[in-house]
Amino acid sequence: MKYMKLGTRPDTFFTEEATRYDNRSIYILMRSVLFDLPVDLVIQINNTKFLLHQIQLLPKCGLLQRLCPDSNDPNEVQVELHDIPGGEEAFELCAKFCYGITINLSAHNFVPAFCAAKFLRMTESVYRGNFVLKLEAFFNSCILEGWKDSIVTLQTTAKLPEWSENLGIVRRCIDSIVEKILTHPSKVTWSYNYTRPGYAEKRHHSVPKDWWTEDISDLDIDLFRCIVTAVRSISILPSPLIGEALHVYACKWLPNTSSKSRIPESSVSQTEETMEKQRKVLESIVSMIPTDRGSVSIGFLLRLLSLANIIEANHSTKAELIRRSSRQLEEATVNDLIIPLHSSLDQHFYDIDLVGAVLESFLAQWRRQASRENGESLISIRKVGKLIDSYLQMVARDVNMPVSKIVSLAELLPEIARSDHDELYKAINIYLKEHIDISKAEKKRLCRILDCRKLSPEVCAHVARNERLPLRTVVQVLFFDQERGSKPISRKLQPTETIPKSIEHPRSVTKNEDHSKPWRGIEKQANQVKSEGQSSEIESVTKATTPSSEMKKIQQMMRRKSDSGVQPESEIKKVVKEMEIREVGVSENKLESKKETVRKSKSGGHRSHKDGNK
Repeated sequence: MKYMKLGTRPDTFFTEEATRYDNRSIYILMRSVLFDLPVDLVIQINNTKFLLHQIQLLPKCGLLQRLCPDSNDPNEVQVELHDIPGGEEAFELCAKFCYGITINLSAHNFVPAFCAAKFLRMTESVYRGNFVLKLEAFFNSCILEGWKDSIVTLQTTAKLPEWSENLGIVRRCIDSIVEKILTHPSKVTWSYNYTRPGYAEKRHHSVPKDWWTEDISDLDIDLFRCIVTAVRSISILPSPLIGEALHVYACKWLPNTSSKSRIPESSVSQTEETMEKQRKVLESIVSMIPTDRGSVSIGFLLRLLSLANIIEANHSTKAELIRRSSRQLEEATVNDLIIPLHSSLDQHFYDIDLVGAVLESFLAQWRRQASRENGESLISIRKVGKLIDSYLQMVARDVNMPVSKIVSLAELLPEIARSDHDELYKAINIYLKEHIDISKAEKKRLCRILDCRKLSPEVCAHVARNERLPLRTVVQVLFFDQERGSKPISRKLQPTETIPKSIEHPRSVTKNEDHSKPWRGIEKQANQVKSEGQSSEIESVTKATTPSSEMKKIQQMMRRKSDSGVQPESEIKKVVKEMEIREVGVSENKLESKKETVRKSKSGGHRSHKDGNK
């Protein structure tokens, strides 16, 4: 930062007193200066009175010459200058210049001093070597030549926008900043701020292309927009470079919504004024994003979309963010989609509705392009299909996530989006593991989205052993696995093979188990635990998983079908229905048995209590 020192006399301005004005809660501050002559000029600006001398101010201030025509009048002259730009501080700088008192000019105080000097008409036509001339020289030789000086000066114009615009300060600062931004990095010799993670540790010998993005992020959004607009109108900078500038600005002025913990709404926007400022910044940034695909990342777009919901941005801004995000959805990672929900009305953690809205927009665009670009459209939809299934595996761990949200998002994808349903099965299995209390109807609804014909042999083997799945789903997997003419599960998994680690396995499988009968492993495990003294629990597990006559019937039907080509679906459905009815009956019997046991224990305790009293 550059400075300019004017004057040689020491600062002799002082505060004389503060007086109450008209018995009201208004105090007038009295500022005076040490001088050999008595005070004959009183200038009031707002709540401050300056006790000064005409002999020092009138020769250099054309406005005061007009307001005080008779400078020989011995009486004290009072002048009110409430509308002077910059207020009391700016006027005091001008007054000190008139007295020859030392002042230090910088980019921080140039704008108010220059506007006040223009207001007081401290020009060359009034006095040779006047204040305006000195200020213009400092502006041209120091401020406009410097990078940070130009930015700081431009930022201070926000307090006096009309004066700064009329005097050309804003335009000249913008021109200077844009000229430096368009300078080739190899010719950048001025200092700049660049605090990217890991950059300081590396020894860079060249200036990064985005060296200017952090410094201009200090500007007000309107001034920042002027810079970006001017840069894009003068030169064709790469779109990702403009996008990086927008990203840096958003990180500085907008709250972070990518945190892995829920952020209270009060911390995001505490007042309506704060929300309004955030809305203005967000909507301005969205309007400046280049139209080129990839100018900003999908993760950045999704964070803006999440924030737009929180601060209640206008509908057009949300729609634009959804459209842009959907164009790049296939580039996203699961972490990009993990956006916390900031609404206090919902208990679940993840904003799954936001992801669903982006997916719907993507599918609408994909269907329009599918007829023209068959190869590329298939690759694109398959990428998105894998992404959504991986996302479902993440949100399935949310203990408060409703089944309806999982099902709705999974069903949005068309059939062609999944080459198999292995990843979808993983999401279902994780959900059932984390939500052990869901109803039987919800289990069926969740498993209905699974296409049993699209499961790999390894997953089929896991399904056969998964106690969390509804019985109908297990039977369907066994049936379709037999129907497609594949080998039995026992031949797909050799005794030395294990279920892939990516699929959560509810029970361990030993080498000697018969994989054609998935209940045998559980029965053997029951026998082992039973020998350790837990006979009562294991007997119930063994009874529930021992091969029933109905399961044997199903296997026999499958074998008959493979031998004769007969379709036994109706018979299998009948047997499955009988098994479900029996399962309900067994559960009811167990419940009655537990109630009877409780009644007996209570009656026995009551009798022993009576005997003790006797």
